Amino acid sequence: MWSGVFPAVTTKFTPDDRLDHAEMERCFALQMEAGCDGLIVCGSLGEGPMLSHDEKLEVFATARRIAGGKPVLLTVNEAGTREAASLARRAAKAGADGLMVVPSPIYHTNPQETADALRAVAAAGDLPVMIYSNRLAYRVDVTVDIMEVLADDPRFVAVKESSDDIRRSTEIINRLGSRYDLFTGVDNLAYEALCVGAVGWVAGLVTAFPKETVAIYRLMKAGRRDEALAIYRWFRPLLDLDVSTYLVQNIKLAEVHAIGSNDRVRMPRQPLSGERRAAVEKVIRDALAVRPVLPAF
Repeated sequence: MWSGVFPAVTTKFTPDDRLDHAEMERCFALQMEAGCDGLIVCGSLGEGPMLSHDEKLEVFATARRIAGGKPVLLTVNEAGTREAASLARRAAKAGADGLMVVPSPIYHTNPQETADALRAVAAAGDLPVMIYSNRLAYRVDVTVDIMEVLADDPRFVAVKESSDDIRRSTEIINRLGSRYDLFTGVDNLAYEALCVGAVGWVAGLVTAFPKETVAIYRLMKAGRRDEALAIYRWFRPLLDLDVSTYLVQNIKLAEVHAIGSNDRVRMPRQPLSGERRAAVEKVIRDALAVRPVLPAF
C-alpha cells in the first residue's frame, strides 16, 4: 500500500508558542518538491505528545493541503487507549489516509495488552495503520510474534521498524513475507534496511536534507547501490543526530542551517545551547561544506 520516503515532519511554532502554519507549509512543500512519497505528522520528531488533539488535527490539515494527494498519516501516541481511539476517530473524519500508532508511551504494555490496544485504535479509526515498533524510545517491543497475531486484521498494513537491530527486518520478512509494508524508522540504519528488503523509509533528517534522502532511496530501488552508498556515507554523521534523546532539537537545528528555518521547540524541551549546540553545529557545518553533487536518477 505504501512505499518510499515518508518524512516524519517537525511541527513549527511561533515565538509565542502557537502553531506556525505558514512555516510548516513552506517546509512541507520542500519535502514534496524533492519527491517524497508521503508525510507523517505529530510523531516523536513532530513533538506529538506536546500537542493537543485539536493542534494535531490542525497540523494534519496543513500537511494534507500541501501533500498534493500523496498520503498523509497522523501519529497516534496517546497514553491511554480511550484517548488514542478518540483521536483515531477524529483523524478519520478529517480525511487522514492512515495512522501511525504507537503503544502507550507511559504504560509499558505486555504483549496481550499491546495487541489489544493496537486493535482498539485500528477499529476506532477504521483506517490503514502503520505499527510503530520502537522498544528503545517507548520500552514496548511490538515483536514479530505480535505482528503475526495482528496480521488477521487487514487494517494493519505497514510496520515502522525502529528496534535498532537490523536483524529484525529480515526476521519480519522471513516470518511474514510481504504481509506488511516494511519501513525503516532509524535514519542511520536506512541503507542497511533497504538492502535487506525494506520498501520505505520514515525519515528524520529528510526535513533538512530532502533531496539527499530521496536520492538514496531512489538509487537503491534502481539497483545503483554504490552511488547510494556514497551519499549515505557522507550523510551518516548527520543521520546519527536522529538517534538521540535530543533528536528534535538536533534536527530542528539542522533545519536552521540547511533550509533557513528555526529551532523553536515546545517546553519542556529547549533549543540546544552551549557545548552541545556547538558540537551539533559542527557536524552540520562540516557536512554542508562537502555536500555532494547528486547524480541524476
